[in-house]
Amino acid sequence: MNKFNEREQSFEKKFAHDQELQFKVAARSNKYLGEWASSILGQSESDKQSYIQEVIKADMEESGREDVFRKIKKDFQASSISINDSEIRDQMEKALLRAKEDFK
Repeated sequence: MNKFNEREQSFEKKFAHDQELQFKVAARSNKYLGEWASSILGQSESDKQSYIQEVIKADMEESGREDVFRKIKKDFQASSISINDSEIRDQMEKALLRAKEDFK
Protein backbone atom coordinates (compact mmCIF):
# COMPACT_ATOMS: atom_id res chain seq x y z
CA MET A 1 0.00 0.00 0.00
CA ASN A 2 2.93 2.32 0.67
CA LYS A 3 4.04 2.11 -2.99
CA PHE A 4 0.57 3.16 -4.07
CA ASN A 5 0.66 6.22 -1.80
CA GLU A 6 4.12 7.17 -3.08
CA ARG A 7 2.92 6.89 -6.66
CA GLU A 8 -0.18 8.95 -5.91
CA GLN A 9 1.93 11.68 -4.30
CA SER A 10 4.26 11.65 -7.28
CA PHE A 11 1.33 12.19 -9.66
CA GLU A 12 0.01 15.00 -7.48
CA LYS A 13 3.39 16.74 -7.47
CA LYS A 14 3.68 16.41 -11.25
CA PHE A 15 0.18 17.78 -11.72
CA ALA A 16 0.93 20.77 -9.46
CA HIS A 17 4.19 21.41 -11.30
CA ASP A 18 2.47 21.21 -14.71
CA GLN A 19 -0.25 23.61 -13.57
CA GLU A 20 2.31 26.09 -12.26
CA LEU A 21 4.26 25.90 -15.51
CA GLN A 22 1.10 26.41 -17.54
CA PHE A 23 0.26 29.51 -15.49
CA LYS A 24 3.77 30.93 -15.96
CA VAL A 25 3.69 30.32 -19.72
CA ALA A 26 0.30 32.02 -20.02
CA ALA A 27 1.42 35.04 -17.99
CA ARG A 28 4.63 35.37 -20.03
CA SER A 29 2.67 35.01 -23.27
CA ASN A 30 0.31 37.77 -22.16
CA LYS A 31 3.30 39.93 -21.27
CA TYR A 32 4.69 39.57 -24.78
CA LEU A 33 1.27 40.22 -26.28
CA GLY A 34 0.86 43.32 -24.10
CA GLU A 35 4.24 44.60 -25.25
CA TRP A 36 3.23 44.16 -28.89
CA ALA A 37 -0.18 45.78 -28.42
CA SER A 38 1.23 48.71 -26.44
CA SER A 39 3.72 49.44 -29.22
CA ILE A 40 0.86 49.47 -31.76
CA LEU A 41 -1.11 51.76 -29.44
CA GLY A 42 1.92 54.06 -29.20
CA GLN A 43 2.08 54.07 -25.43
CA SER A 44 4.89 55.56 -23.39
CA GLU A 45 7.23 53.33 -21.39
CA SER A 46 5.38 53.98 -18.12
CA ASP A 47 1.98 53.36 -19.72
CA LYS A 48 3.35 50.23 -21.35
CA GLN A 49 4.02 48.52 -18.00
CA SER A 50 0.51 49.32 -16.75
CA TYR A 51 -0.99 48.05 -19.98
CA ILE A 52 0.93 44.78 -19.78
CA GLN A 53 -0.49 44.24 -16.28
CA GLU A 54 -4.00 44.93 -17.61
CA VAL A 55 -3.55 42.30 -20.32
CA ILE A 56 -2.29 39.74 -17.80
CA LYS A 57 -5.25 40.46 -15.50
CA ALA A 58 -7.69 40.24 -18.42
CA ASP A 59 -6.71 36.60 -18.85
CA MET A 60 -8.11 35.81 -15.42
CA GLU A 61 -11.67 36.79 -16.32
CA GLU A 62 -12.57 33.44 -17.86
CA SER A 63 -11.07 30.19 -19.03
CA GLY A 64 -9.23 30.33 -22.34
CA ARG A 65 -7.67 33.26 -24.14
CA GLU A 66 -10.75 34.91 -25.66
CA ASP A 67 -10.89 37.42 -22.81
CA VAL A 68 -7.41 38.68 -23.77
CA PHE A 69 -8.36 38.81 -27.44
CA ARG A 70 -11.48 40.87 -26.67
CA LYS A 71 -9.52 43.28 -24.47
CA ILE A 72 -6.88 43.97 -27.10
CA LYS A 73 -9.45 44.27 -29.89
CA LYS A 74 -11.51 46.69 -27.78
CA ASP A 75 -8.42 48.77 -26.96
CA PHE A 76 -7.49 49.00 -30.64
CA GLN A 77 -11.04 50.03 -31.53
CA ALA A 78 -11.07 52.66 -28.77
CA SER A 79 -7.86 54.11 -30.24
CA SER A 80 -9.29 53.98 -33.79
CA ILE A 81 -6.67 51.46 -34.87
CA SER A 82 -7.91 49.18 -37.61
CA ILE A 83 -6.40 45.72 -37.32
CA ASN A 84 -7.66 42.35 -38.48
CA ASP A 85 -8.71 39.75 -35.95
CA SER A 86 -6.37 37.31 -37.68
CA GLU A 87 -3.39 39.58 -37.01
CA ILE A 88 -4.23 39.75 -33.30
CA ARG A 89 -4.64 35.99 -33.16
CA ASP A 90 -1.38 35.52 -35.06
CA GLN A 91 0.42 37.69 -32.50
CA MET A 92 -1.23 35.72 -29.70
CA GLU A 93 0.13 32.50 -31.18
CA LYS A 94 3.61 33.98 -31.63
CA ALA A 95 3.60 35.22 -28.04
CA LEU A 96 2.56 31.79 -26.77
CA LEU A 97 5.28 30.02 -28.75
CA ARG A 98 7.88 32.51 -27.52
CA ALA A 99 6.74 32.00 -23.91
CA LYS A 100 6.92 28.21 -24.27
CA GLU A 101 10.47 28.53 -25.55
CA ASP A 102 11.39 30.59 -22.48
CA PHE A 103 10.47 27.69 -20.19
CA LYS A 104 12.13 24.84 -22.09
